Formats: sequence, C-alpha cells, structure tokens
Amino acid sequence: MEGGIHTSTDTSAFKECLSLTWRNPYVLRLAFSAGIGGLLFGYDTGVISGALLYIRDDFKSVDRKTVLQESIVSMAVAGAIIGAAVGGWMNDRFGRRRVLLIADFLFFVGAVIMASAPGAALLIVGRIFVGLGVGMASMTSPLYISEASPAKIRGALVSTNGFLITGGQFLSYLINLAFTKAPGTWRWMVGVAGFPALLQFILMLLLPESPRWLYRKGREEAAKVILRKIYPAHEVEQEIQDLKESVEAEIKEEGSSEKMNIIKLLKTKAVRRGLTAGVGLQVFQQFVGINTVMYYSPTIVQLAGFASNRTALLLSLVTAGLNAFGSIVSIYFIDRTGRKKLLIISLTGVVVSLGVLSGVFHETTTHSPMVSRVETSHFSNITCPDYSSALNSGAWDCMTCLKASSPDCGFCSSPTNKLLPGACLISNDTVKDMCHKETRLWYTRGCPSKYGWLALIGLALYIIFFSPGMGSVPWIMNSEIYPLRFRGLCGGIAATANWISNLIVETKGLPIEEIEKMLEGRALHYKFWEKGNKPHEKSQAT
Repeated sequence: MEGGIHTSTDTSAFKECLSLTWRNPYVLRLAFSAGIGGLLFGYDTGVISGALLYIRDDFKSVDRKTVLQESIVSMAVAGAIIGAAVGGWMNDRFGRRRVLLIADFLFFVGAVIMASAPGAALLIVGRIFVGLGVGMASMTSPLYISEASPAKIRGALVSTNGFLITGGQFLSYLINLAFTKAPGTWRWMVGVAGFPALLQFILMLLLPESPRWLYRKGREEAAKVILRKIYPAHEVEQEIQDLKESVEAEIKEEGSSEKMNIIKLLKTKAVRRGLTAGVGLQVFQQFVGINTVMYYSPTIVQLAGFASNRTALLLSLVTAGLNAFGSIVSIYFIDRTGRKKLLIISLTGVVVSLGVLSGVFHETTTHSPMVSRVETSHFSNITCPDYSSALNSGAWDCMTCLKASSPDCGFCSSPTNKLLPGACLISNDTVKDMCHKETRLWYTRGCPSKYGWLALIGLALYIIFFSPGMGSVPWIMNSEIYPLRFRGLCGGIAATANWISNLIVETKGLPIEEIEKMLEGRALHYKFWEKGNKPHEKSQAT
C-alpha cells in the first residue's frame, strides 16, 4: 500500500518536523491548518463541562431537569455520530478539503445559535450543529494531514492533530475560567468557538485538496504539483511512482477505480483486518474513560472535596494542560518508539492511575465528615428534612446528607476546619449564601477530604499516560492502515464507532453514588438511556 506505516530511521521524526519550519513550511501550513479541526473537536469536548455550570444558573428548567442537562451534552455527541458516518462517505465522494469546509460552516452556525439561545431548546439545536461539524472534522483532519505528509514524519504530523485536540481542551478551560465573572458567562464560552471555525474555513479555501485523493480521482497532474511541494526533490518521483502503482493495483483487482460499496469493502481481507484494528482502537479509547474524565473533570474535582466552581475549573485547567503536554510527547515518540509500544506503555499507566483514583474515591466516600446536630441547629428552619426525620441521624455523615433527595440537601462545613462535623441543610442559593457568610464551605457534589490532593495526582497520572498513546495512536492508525480507495469510508466507520462508544459511556445525570462506583471500577453503566429513579442534580457551589 502506498504511503504505508513508515519504519523510523535513526533521525528523530520530531527533529524532522522542526526542521520543516525553515526547510519546507508549506507542509506545516497544511498540517496545522487542517489540524484546527482537531482544535474545534477538543474545544467542544472541554467547554461544555464549565459552561453547563452557568447554563443551569440562567435556565432553571435545565437545573431542575436532568434530561435537559443530558441532552445539552449528548446531542452534540449524537450529531458527531451522524457527522462522522456521513463524513466518511463525503470524504471519498467530494474530497477531504470540501468536507472540512462544510464542517467549519456547521460548527460556526452551531456556535452562533448556542451563544444567542434564549432557552434550552435552541441551545440543544446549536449543540446538534456543532456535533455534526465536530464529527466530520474528527475523522477528516487526521486523514488530510496523513495524505499531505511525507511518509517518514507522517506519525509526528498527524500527532499535531492530537496536540490541537488537547490544546483545544486546554483553551476551553482557560476561556471558561476567564469568563466566570463576565456578564453572559456561558454565552461567551460557547460562542468563542466560532472564531477558529471561521479561521479554518478561510485557510482551507487557500489550500489544495489531498494529493492522494486527487490522484485517485484521475487528476494526476494536479496531484503531482502538490506532491512536489511536499516531498524533497530526490524523493518525490519515487512517491509518485508508488502512488501510481497502488492505484493501478486497486483498479486491476476490483475492476473499477470508482465503484465502491460496503459489500466490496468487507470482502477485501486487508480492509476487514484494518477495520477490526481501527474500530477496536477507537472503541477502546472511549471505554478507558477519557471523555468522561474531560467532560466531567470539574465535577470529579468537586467529588474529591474541592467545593468551589472556580477552584474546580482552575484545577481542570491543569488537567487539560497535562493532556496537551502528553500530545507533545506523542509527537516526539510516535515515529521513533512505534505505535504498539506506545499503546502498551499508555494502557499500563492508565490502569495504575485509575487504581489510584478508585482508592481515593473509596476513601472519600467512606470517611467523610460527620453531621453535627449542634452545627445543624445553628441554622434555623433550614435543616434537611430527611436528616430531621431520620432515626439514625447520629450516624449521618456528609455523603449521607448529599444523597438525601426530599428535597436535595447540602453540607455546610465547620468554620474552623472543613474536616470537622458540619451541618446538613436544604440545598438552595439562599442557604448557600448563608453558609458562605460565616466563612464556611458549601458542598453539594463531593465532601471535604484530606485525600483530595491524591485525586488530583490520580487525574494527572491518568492524563499523562493516556494522551501520548491511547489519545493519539487510534487517530493516527486510522489515517494510515486502509487502502487509499477505502480510506475515507473506513475512517468514517471507525470515527463513528468512537462517537457511539462515547455516547454509551456517557454518565451525565447519574446519581453521585453511581458516578463514584464507575470511577471505582465497580459498575459500568452501558444503558445510559435507563435513568431509573434518579434525584435531580444539585447546584454546584461557587
């Protein structure tokens, strides 16, 4: 297969990439312009976790109804599933460049709709548009970069797409933090995404189509012009010859260079094996929990005992920064270490770090501060009803208080030490303000814990190990392993599998104790559509 997976030489591919800055900036321009699609992908993944905290404050219907919160998050994922599935076919039919232009247009429209939404319904419509754009871009960006990159540094350049995904997540947390005090908070958070979409649209208008797609469609001369800009003079003729032989072999084998369908795809042994590997990697990437961690890292931080929204967002910014750093590590090692070895190291580290998180959350939930009758009675007429009527109220601790649901209750810490017994009170904004006025901390998601810093270490380890391997390799492999003729369609199938897996492990709206069990590895809730009897989510502290 032309442009197959390249075996690294003694020269670091990372250094080769850096040298392109002065030797051939055209290649970097192609890679980073297409990689903005990854930036959009990452930004959307990260921004909603912080924006949702403030959307709930503006739209009380969202705060009261778990189903609306679920819809705001998951409709973008549903849109991405459709976008990735349709995008695969469109890539082979219309070309990589046109699909990226369409993705940018959809994302821009979605960002404008969300930023101006007067209610939850239109906000969800905007999320669907954004999802369609993200789905198309998520599989097209690495494909375009792969087909417009010299073989020996292809892995490193496709890893720049991974870097821009994680960079987008980091940017989203930074913007979330920047707008926490601004009027319109969440509208700025979701609206800012329109600018990189517009920038990529303009840049892609000025860039050529993928040379390999052009050659496959019979536009050999146009493809050769682009390849001569990408490859050094002593390599370009061999690359053109390899591409020619690859296309001719496919045409000879299948009898036509244009006709293509799923049956032919599945009858081709190389494609079946590639799909097994490509889809498996994409599914497994989601099942190790990365998007759960990124979507809900502010919530996870609060579960570890950090009460403030702003503190949670700030600590999540550190997490996103580590994710971006891990992508840089991937760029350096992907072509010199190899895909398989990087995956093994990554998965080993992920397992260890999830073990750390499991232990921390187990300790947090089983050793939370007790509820004191003295502290609770300090606040008149706002005691949690379930606590007042409980026969075993002396055994109540903070976690028991947070699980009360008739109505929702919160934990107001001791003014001297948050680990000492505190008060169990009705959860609403008025009570929260009363708690804060006495220099106490207000908890509605997690409880005070002396182990909170270990949760941060566990999160950091998880991201550091995940990002260079499981974060980047699935996208790189899916841009390389398929025959040129099936590359767009197969890449779309694999990306669709990724987004479907993302939706399956979606946890928004699950009760606190179920999220804890998931993080502890005790339960994995595949049936996200079965809500059962769930209490409404509680407002988070600020």
